[in-house]
Amino acid sequence: MRQPLTKFWYTMTGLQGKRILLGVTGSIAAYKAAEWVRSLVKEEAIVTVVMTSAAERFVSPLTFSALSGNHVYRDMFDDQPDRVMAHINLSREADVILVAPATAQTIARLGCGMADNLLSTIILAARIPVVVCPAMNSNMLEHLATQENINRLQQFGYHLVPSDNGSLACGETGDGRLPEWDVAREALLTLFASNDLKNRKVLITAGPTREPLDPVRYLSNRSSGKMGFALARTAQRRGAEVILITGPVALPNPPGMEVIRVTTAEEMSAMVMQRVGGVQVIVKSAAVADFKPTACHVHKIKKTKQVLQLDLEKNIDILSTLGANRVQNQVLVGFAAESRDHLGEGQRKLKEKNLDLIVVNDILGTQTGFDVETNQVTLIDGKGSTELPLMTKEDTSNRIWDKVVSLLHTKGC
Repeated sequence: MRQPLTKFWYTMTGLQGKRILLGVTGSIAAYKAAEWVRSLVKEEAIVTVVMTSAAERFVSPLTFSALSGNHVYRDMFDDQPDRVMAHINLSREADVILVAPATAQTIARLGCGMADNLLSTIILAARIPVVVCPAMNSNMLEHLATQENINRLQQFGYHLVPSDNGSLACGETGDGRLPEWDVAREALLTLFASNDLKNRKVLITAGPTREPLDPVRYLSNRSSGKMGFALARTAQRRGAEVILITGPVALPNPPGMEVIRVTTAEEMSAMVMQRVGGVQVIVKSAAVADFKPTACHVHKIKKTKQVLQLDLEKNIDILSTLGANRVQNQVLVGFAAESRDHLGEGQRKLKEKNLDLIVVNDILGTQTGFDVETNQVTLIDGKGSTELPLMTKEDTSNRIWDKVVSLLHTKGC
């Protein structure tokens, strides 16, 4: 059993309880906005939808009302007493305005400061962040007028989420697709995150490594990379410049950061050593294979014997190498996956590998460790240990970054 010295609880750091005012405009991509509402509500955000008259030609207001559980606002001159001042009150009651999809027409309206429909009037009167997700034909997007309007919105302080590239409703292929929800979600979470890692360069390793045995087999482990990817996303939201070096995982690259994919421990070590210069924080969350076959067979090993003996040799210990060669004012964080004596093993590795912080997680738990969305870890540094409660891997990541920021301040950097 772990024996924590300190225990504390946490508040949600995602979109739970955030008040999102979603502006939907007249684009075929409006149907995607309905899925965005579903995703936001699933995360327990409070969503209120404002639709332009053109948007209603693509999706019924009833759809958004059913998905959000709230009234859909459409008319600036509504006769209902509680809606007469909607263009003022709605932005006062929200944390952020998200315009998705944003057509060329809407972007032009906002760029000129017009107030000729409810949505544009709300935005003009708003004193909260505005996130704009353009969606239109490639030629319309590339037109100088649209580009000037987009630049003007950025000058106003609005947050622009770049369009995606791919197949468009008109049959063409190019820029102009509504960004994927994952990208827009990152933009929202970045707005709500602290900026305490700004101007920090962070290197994170994630996932397993695979050590080849023959052309079809390899030695590996159960790591999914989810913890490392969560660390990368949350660090970027808090302002860090992130380099993510990952072993083979089935996860898409997080947007907006450098992602390097490797296979073996040797490849991961080489990439880490190439990128470590100028990095203020290193987090080694990858489950690097401790051993590798002494030789990789050229041909597939046949089942000719009842017993097969494998000759193994130690892999390079990337974390120990970093600890032995660390530079001044650099924070080095390690991970340890343990099945017993978590505190003792963590304290031993913290000292032996010359770390500032080690994160120990229980690999035997059904809700912790490999390939699950939650985790429960113990943070150990030179002053003691802190056991965190069971929470999502993103929330766990933020607690780790809280500790890293504290360590950076202690080091005076």
